[in-house]
Amino acid sequence: MLVSELPLTRRIIETLEAHGYHTLYPPQEEAIRVGVLSGANLVLASPTASGKTLVAELCALRHILDIGGKILYLTPLRALASEKFEDFKKYEGIVKPDGSGIRIALSSGDYDSSDPWLARYDIIITTNEKADSLLRHGARWMSEVSLVVADEIHLLNDADRGPTLEVVMTRLRQINSKAQLLALSATVRNSEEIAEWVKAKAITTEWRPVKLREGVYLDSTIEFNDGYSSRLEDLNRTSSLNVALNYLKEDLQTLIFAETRKTSVELSKKLAPLVKSRIGRQELRALKTISERILTSGERTRVGQLLAELVSNGTAFHHAGLSSAHRRIIEEAFKGGRIKILVATPTLAAGVNLPARVVVVNSYMRYEIEQGRYPIAVLEYKQMSGRAGRPRYDKIGESVLIAKTEDERDYLMENYVLAKPERIWSKLGIEGTLRTHTLATISSGFAHSERGVFDFFDTTLYAHQYSSDSIRRPVTKVLQYLRNEDMIRIDGDALSATPFGKRVSELYIDPVSGVVLRDGLKRAEPHMSDFAYLHMISRTPDLAPKMHPRRHEMSILSRLVDEHRPEFILSIPEDWSSDDYELFLAEVKCATVLESWIQEMTEDEIIERFGVEPGDLFRLRDSADWLIYACHELASLFKLRDKLKRLDELRSRVESGVKHELLPLVRLEGIGRARGRALHNAGLKTLDDLRHASLEKISSVPTIGPATAKKVKEQVGGVVSSEEWARTKEQEVWEQRALTEFREETI
Repeated sequence: MLVSELPLTRRIIETLEAHGYHTLYPPQEEAIRVGVLSGANLVLASPTASGKTLVAELCALRHILDIGGKILYLTPLRALASEKFEDFKKYEGIVKPDGSGIRIALSSGDYDSSDPWLARYDIIITTNEKADSLLRHGARWMSEVSLVVADEIHLLNDADRGPTLEVVMTRLRQINSKAQLLALSATVRNSEEIAEWVKAKAITTEWRPVKLREGVYLDSTIEFNDGYSSRLEDLNRTSSLNVALNYLKEDLQTLIFAETRKTSVELSKKLAPLVKSRIGRQELRALKTISERILTSGERTRVGQLLAELVSNGTAFHHAGLSSAHRRIIEEAFKGGRIKILVATPTLAAGVNLPARVVVVNSYMRYEIEQGRYPIAVLEYKQMSGRAGRPRYDKIGESVLIAKTEDERDYLMENYVLAKPERIWSKLGIEGTLRTHTLATISSGFAHSERGVFDFFDTTLYAHQYSSDSIRRPVTKVLQYLRNEDMIRIDGDALSATPFGKRVSELYIDPVSGVVLRDGLKRAEPHMSDFAYLHMISRTPDLAPKMHPRRHEMSILSRLVDEHRPEFILSIPEDWSSDDYELFLAEVKCATVLESWIQEMTEDEIIERFGVEPGDLFRLRDSADWLIYACHELASLFKLRDKLKRLDELRSRVESGVKHELLPLVRLEGIGRARGRALHNAGLKTLDDLRHASLEKISSVPTIGPATAKKVKEQVGGVVSSEEWARTKEQEVWEQRALTEFREETI
């Protein structure tokens, strides 16, 4: 079917053709045939790069231009939300019937706001969690949504993210039952069942724009599922690297999925000299530029330096432990063909669109703390293998599993390559998960009685797949907990949230976290240290990631507990041999890492001492920042005014990673912990010091420079004359020239 034949207005068709869309893919044609452009709900399960996003774009344009609708696009990850935002931006130039242009917004942060400004936009792209938060805050524009797009719908099966997506979809259907729903995924085996739940039609197809060939590697040979086999040269003793290096000989990119972060780094280090020897000088120069970008993005750490070194050789690792800035640079470099072999953990498979000519799955086993080693799900394997083959570049994509024995090769072929992905099952029934969603259902006004709560959960996927009774039992238990903790009140048949319960729900924290913070704040004495507060938030289930102590850290942390015993706000387990005590030490480790951060320990020192990686440190800091904000809000609610200033200061220190004395400096734009400390050490300790200092003095401070110095002076109310600016710039040029000459002489 041609785009010009679509039942859309001429201006939409012209825009699509201007962006290179002329012919529809088969899954897109089928979606049109079942009535997606006429408002039919649809569950579309088709492989990666088969055109699902375009179906969403066509529906969105029809809603905006033909019926004056509003679109809510749901994604599971911030990175994916940003990617979809860029996809939709090409339509901003289209003029609506009222004469204004289409407006697109991205909203993925700040869980304590209804974001009323979003009402002005036509397409709103959010994460599932942000949409849940908006619903809890009663965002009025939600009732105006005429199209809901739920991307990566297979994540309903995920115990962490699935329940939020399920509840958001259920609430949106309750708010506006006439809104069209479009659910998208690459892998949904039971799409008919999911479609039945949301009263939709289902399309499941294996069609791909690039043929996928899946195989298993053993003893230098890949046996593929289509009967084709490929004999490889023995270029490396590590199987996954040997596969990648053989394809590199043909100038083909490979994406290797490694089971752990450590493995991804180790494989990348082994690859570096081998890949570099196969790259030309011009490409190496381009890689050097990318490497320098990594070094200048954020605080310099050994992890960043290692990554930069590997990138200069044409390879890299990618995992959640990297900073977001470094991940973006790696993704861009791989998409641009600069990085030849990328070793990533499976988190990438559920994230941004990053296809490769070849995908190698280094191991089908995973290791999780408290779970040990276990084989991955077929669905996870299919998500990874689906990355093989780049549309418009490749005629075929190849995915390869690694086997060690003939028996294992046969097992992998039968149980992964030739197998179907598992059915999607709701994970909403877990009591811990139900707590927050039950409270939100009541506090947001989606239910006003016990009967209303049951009616709401009766419409979820969990009740659809199991039964109403199976969800009512855990909900009843949760209601009792919420009542006991004074989060809800029961008056006859009526249910309502208390001010405490409503605020906990709005703050987007687990009710258990709310109880921990409430009780801790009420117990805290004025003399309690920052460490005591950091330990308090570390006890909540919302602090992430959890820092499990390494074996050699157990005795160190136990000694620290003894030294600081009077400082703890919350109880310490008495039995040192219990599981509770080990969990307590994990809390203490989190608090210790956070305290080290606000005492200005460098990222490198934290990485070395605690085994924490930059991305984990960022997540921990971000999580702690929100929980301290929640502490402040609950302290305000309970009129604990003596704690508000303390919590404000602690939050600022966690956000910037500084001691108290640097807070005035790091509040300036462009001044972080390193520059703030450099200014302080140079005697520029206050805003008044900066206001009266010369531009030359400020710019001479290490890491500052003229541009930053000028910005600082302007922020503190200082005046910079044109003569002073010219003189400072001239000095910088002279110093740069001298440095260059020194380097040349040294070389």
